[in-house]
Amino acid sequence: MQNDSTAANPLLDFSAMPRFEDIKPEHVEPAIRSLIDENRALIERLTAEPGTPTWDGFVSPMDEAGERLGRAWGVVGHLHSVFDVPEWREAYNAMLPEISRFYAEVGQNLALFEKYKALHDSPEFATLSPVRQRILGHGLRDFRLSGAELPDDQKPRFQEIQEEQSQLAAKFSENLLDATNAHAEWVSDEAGLAGIPDDARQAARAAAEAEGKPGWKFTLQMPSYLPVLQYADDRELRARMYRAYATRASELGKPELDNGPLIGRILALRDEEARMLGYRNFAEVSLVPKMADTPEQVLGFLRDLAAKAKPFAEKDLEELKAFARAELGLDTLEPWDVAYASEKLRQARYAYSDQEVKQYFPEPKVLDGLFGVIRALYRVDILPDEAPTWDPDVRFFRIEKEGELVGHFYLDLHARSTKRGGAWMDSARSRHRNTWGSDTPVAYLVCNFPGPVGGKPATFTHDDVLTLFHECGHGLHHLLTQVDELAVSGIHGVEWDAVELPSQFMENFCWEWDVLQGMTAHVDTGAPLPRALYDKMIAAKNFQSGMQTVRQLEFSIFDLRLHGEVDASSGPVPIERVMALLDEVRREVAVMIPPAWHRFPHSFSHIFAGGYAAGYYSYKWAEVLSADAFEAFEEAGAGKGSLLDPETGERFWREILAVGGSRPALDSFKAFRGREPRVDALLRHSGMVAQA
Repeated sequence: MQNDSTAANPLLDFSAMPRFEDIKPEHVEPAIRSLIDENRALIERLTAEPGTPTWDGFVSPMDEAGERLGRAWGVVGHLHSVFDVPEWREAYNAMLPEISRFYAEVGQNLALFEKYKALHDSPEFATLSPVRQRILGHGLRDFRLSGAELPDDQKPRFQEIQEEQSQLAAKFSENLLDATNAHAEWVSDEAGLAGIPDDARQAARAAAEAEGKPGWKFTLQMPSYLPVLQYADDRELRARMYRAYATRASELGKPELDNGPLIGRILALRDEEARMLGYRNFAEVSLVPKMADTPEQVLGFLRDLAAKAKPFAEKDLEELKAFARAELGLDTLEPWDVAYASEKLRQARYAYSDQEVKQYFPEPKVLDGLFGVIRALYRVDILPDEAPTWDPDVRFFRIEKEGELVGHFYLDLHARSTKRGGAWMDSARSRHRNTWGSDTPVAYLVCNFPGPVGGKPATFTHDDVLTLFHECGHGLHHLLTQVDELAVSGIHGVEWDAVELPSQFMENFCWEWDVLQGMTAHVDTGAPLPRALYDKMIAAKNFQSGMQTVRQLEFSIFDLRLHGEVDASSGPVPIERVMALLDEVRREVAVMIPPAWHRFPHSFSHIFAGGYAAGYYSYKWAEVLSADAFEAFEEAGAGKGSLLDPETGERFWREILAVGGSRPALDSFKAFRGREPRVDALLRHSGMVAQA
């Protein structure tokens, strides 16, 4: 039953799904303020109570009040990401300092910290489940990382650092979106469209028509940008698009959207935070809650992988340059030629193109196939459901097992100008048991794929399909949890460098014939993917995998060294120093060096606005785990014609997905695999194994 405040303010209604049709920007401030006040009052009461705290009397009420605030702010943050119109941006940014200040206060509350320590040291601790003991241990660690043990005279400064970092991260993301939307390339002569696929042309024409203009409008949004770089015969068009994309949110564009000063300031604040906590640098702080132990260990892992991958990358590049010279007349292979020449080489070598494959992946068939894989592995059903959404394009589904509700998810697949780029999964609600019953989990699955064009369903490239499976893997990690404790339910409490395991694991199924057979139908004829075309895809699976691997390693090493070696003790880091370090890293691992004017850091939102600071290596670290985990399905399916083995799927659910963060990720991996992880499967899957 709703009370007056929840009826008047839908952000305060936690009885069901978020009421997106009712939630307005003006609801944000009163709702978030009231929830912060509620939490502050509870903390004041609990810390004033005499005696030793108990789990039920202390931790549970803290969790429940915190969950309500987290859910409400989660809705606000989500709308800021998927519906970034001025009114929502203003509402989000108005409360961002308040929410940051509150969480910083909580993290530094010594009385609260002492209560958690008292419970940890009390006789009750021994009677708690191992999961609850782990939660308390994590809680004490997080208090220390939040500055709880700092002297009182230093806490205000630490709090200021947290607030400013939150504001800078939001501004970084907004600048990048605005800079992406600010540029367009207009083509007035149809001859200038040579090579560009029909669906991309139609989308560009529709974009121009929407503005009442003739010709074709191409933007820096990925569904528009990538086809130009990959297929446009007009080299100058490719060069202009590449330069615009590479210099987004930098001093080479609109001055007010330059992320350079933000980068310098963010690095200085992170360095100051680390030194206040007694660490040498922010990389050390970042690794405290992760699987990896030290920055040196991670750098060793990355450099070892780079040493194995670079010879393959160099071979990839030499083959591409030779082909571009001989077949395309490109004596000098420029960066804006790489995607174009690579696609031509792929077509020449394997006699197929991404565009040809794309026609076999219409959106409805892909979703049917994805849901079929999940059904086969975990014996669950995915059914359409109804709930309010933030855009008419968004769909909503429920997951059931043997007729019992497991969870729900929203699916927002298509690119929009008000939506930040990339793809992600986020929690709308986490599974947990509370005083009034149990809540099932709810997830947001968000991508930026091209939408339907010309009355036909949207079609996806195979890379798009991989992305969809990846995000769905994160979603399953969140939705199939069987842990009822909020702090370690689903993706919560999972070490950051292990959280990509379930997502990267799911990508492997997109290469299996028995899976692709069930998820393809030509958008015009309905014919399934021909076996001959599939065989070409498999032959080309590791096409340029060496180049792709060293590119990821370049980003990972740059991130770790940036947060571990660059001295920011004297204030904001000059962007020139950041660029110099990137150049140094590229000389070590890269094979294709971008132009001097390329401004990659200015759009590296993973580390400056997305939680991956000194943690981008997690993708490669977790890929070792995911490839090794998938090998178990290869072993189980050998000779059976299908890797969709339900017994192995049940074990993967039980040992990896179901347990969430309730135990160390390495223990979960070993429980599933029966041993420590090995790098062999990753190298084999990537084709980076020396030929006999």
